[in-house]
Amino acid sequence: MSRAIRLNNVRTAKRAARVRRRIKADNSGRIRLSVHRTETHISVQLIDDTKGITLAAASTMEKDLRKSNKGNIAAATAVGELIAKRAKEKGVTEVVFDKGAFKFHGRVKALAEAARAGGVKF
Repeated sequence: MSRAIRLNNVRTAKRAARVRRRIKADNSGRIRLSVHRTETHISVQLIDDTKGITLAAASTMEKDLRKSNKGNIAAATAVGELIAKRAKEKGVTEVVFDKGAFKFHGRVKALAEAARAGGVKF
């Protein structure tokens, strides 16, 4: 592994840790909506940090969403709608948004806006 790749991994990890540190400081026992994105897929989880469990998850790798285009805003919007539906089923209405090391634009923003439109507040 080259030095540039290692530095990029360190920077990404620092950025994600900084976001999570702010979330933990501001979080008053709310559920965390954690987003992970790759070049071709996007996934999201509802995590209860007090109990250490995942309440619900949605991803473009699921059978229902796999056939649609995976690496685009339309797929991210579908995942956002799905996680909002699953959050309602679990009785979760208010969450804290954890974007990790990703910028809040493009697919991450589309997922967040779809979740908000589905009734999840953050």
